Amino acid sequence: MVNKITWTQHLAIGIFVVLGTALAIYDFHLTGQAIKTLQASVPLVIEDQREPILPIPLTLVLDPAKVTLGEKLYHDPRLSGDDTVSCASCHDLAKGGTDQLPLSRGIGGRLGGINSPTTFNSGFNFVQFWDGRARTLEEQAAGPIHNPSEMGSSWPEVIAKLGADPFFRQFFAASYPDGITAVNITDAIGTFEKSLITPNSPFDRYLRGENEAIGPAAREGYRLFKEFGCVACHQGVNIGGNMFQTVGVLENYFAHRPITKADRGRYNVTGRAWNMHQFKVPTLRNIALTFPYLHDGSVATLRGVLEVMWSSQLGRKLQEDEAKLIIEFLKTLTGEYRGEPL
Repeated sequence: MVNKITWTQHLAIGIFVVLGTALAIYDFHLTGQAIKTLQASVPLVIEDQREPILPIPLTLVLDPAKVTLGEKLYHDPRLSGDDTVSCASCHDLAKGGTDQLPLSRGIGGRLGGINSPTTFNSGFNFVQFWDGRARTLEEQAAGPIHNPSEMGSSWPEVIAKLGADPFFRQFFAASYPDGITAVNITDAIGTFEKSLITPNSPFDRYLRGENEAIGPAAREGYRLFKEFGCVACHQGVNIGGNMFQTVGVLENYFAHRPITKADRGRYNVTGRAWNMHQFKVPTLRNIALTFPYLHDGSVATLRGVLEVMWSSQLGRKLQEDEAKLIIEFLKTLTGEYRGEPL
């Protein structure tokens, strides 16, 4: 039998929701950010406006030439210093937009300090990177190119390589009057990444009125997902990605190991004490494919990450029947890319 939430747990969850939301709003008031999502210009068909989760739009209007160019750049290892690492090395579309490793490896096999988030549906995130240091996908695209542990290159080097390729000279000239520049490279990559939407998951079809698109166990799992307050952080089109939240609200997640720089989260960007251990809430879209989980890639399974969330964020012990039902719900969040199931 599924245990009921006590009034004290309801209160704790409520405080956690209000505090986390207030800090996220204040944080972006200070930095001048506006929470924007791609769905703003795309009509959505939603059967029940009361649901906290929205279906991904089936299509987006993007420049097809820039999408094609950005896709070529995304998969081109010449963006790295030694021509061995591309964007797809850490964000493999065949692996849910990740590399399915705890920590990614860059040029020369250098080990990174944080888990690679998925690029699928990343255009719906309000900021990029776990710590939110990039405001846009275009800004984010420049980061790994210059990171010595990731791609270890520079704009002069990248532009020279691409400029020597007749294909890229032609494609850039067709889309950008000023040709191959740093701004245009990141714009093309960002446009392609905006196209990486995965609509039509069983759960999205359920939201659009196909009641039998998910089974009774998944429907009960979704009810529990809402009852336990998971939707406080995981809601909207991307089921996350639209706020920061502290890891370890009710139990210290970091108590039993040394703190790394990456563990500081948003604090590394702002230097404000209340941002310590805060991270952009990850999307739950395609969650069954984007293992291992959390910013440190320390949890290998859905059951494992639920246990962490129940203890550190909800202050309770995960029950076996709860876990099975919620995992059934999470499995329905896997969508399609270009009309094919992931």
